[in-house]
Amino acid sequence: MAYSILVVDDEKLIVKGIKFSLEQDGMKVDAAYDGEEALELAKKNNYDLIILDVMLPKIEGTAVCQQIREFSPVPVVMVTAKDDDIDKIMGLEYGADDYITKPFNILELKARIKAILRRSGLSRPAAPAVIESLTLRDITLDTQSRRVTVRDAEIYLTAKEYDLLEFFMSNIGRVYTREQLLAQLWGSENAGDVRTVDVHVRRLREKIEDNPSDPKYICTKWRVGYYFR
Repeated sequence: MAYSILVVDDEKLIVKGIKFSLEQDGMKVDAAYDGEEALELAKKNNYDLIILDVMLPKIEGTAVCQQIREFSPVPVVMVTAKDDDIDKIMGLEYGADDYITKPFNILELKARIKAILRRSGLSRPAAPAVIESLTLRDITLDTQSRRVTVRDAEIYLTAKEYDLLEFFMSNIGRVYTREQLLAQLWGSENAGDVRTVDVHVRRLREKIEDNPSDPKYICTKWRVGYYFR
C-alpha cells in the first residue's frame, strides 16, 4: 500500500514539483493551496505525512499545524522561506516534526520524509501479522470468530458494529472524524451521510457501555469526532 501524503503550499509550481517527485516514488499525493483547505483534507483523510508551508492564505501554517494536533498525530514537515531559528522553534512547539527552508533540494526533502516515516513506524510490510484477539479492559474481541465479550458476557453485534469496534480498539486514543470513519468502514456506501456513523456509535455504546450517556470506552471529541479511550 502506498504512502499517502498531503502537500500544502500556495505556490502551485512548488506543489506540482513535489507532487510529481513523490508520485515517481509510488506515493499518493493530495494538494491544498490554503490553510482552510488543508484542514478540511486532514480531517477527511488518514495521511501518513503532511508537508505544510508556514505562509498560507486564510490560516497560517503554524495555526494549521496546531489545529491538526487537536485530532491527529500525523507527522508534519513545515516549509518556510525564513531561515530563522525562532520560526523553527515556534513551529516545533505547535507540533511540527521537522522543518525545511526554501529553496530546498527535492532529494533532501524526500530523505527527510523517509526518515520521519521510518521513525513513525509507518513501514509497509508485505505480509502483516494476523492478530487473533484484542483485549482492552473489560472488552475482548476474537478476530477470527468475530465474537465479542464484555465483562465475561458475550454480546451480539451487527457486522458494521463489530467492524467499528475493532477499528477503534486497533487505534486507541486516535481521534477520527465522522468523515474518516465513513470512508474507512463504509467506503462509497452511504457516502457523505455522516449520520450513519452517529447511529452506529450510539448503538455500539448501548451494547458495551455501562452508561451510554456517559461513555467510558467510545468517547466524543467535541466538534471533531470519536476515539477509543
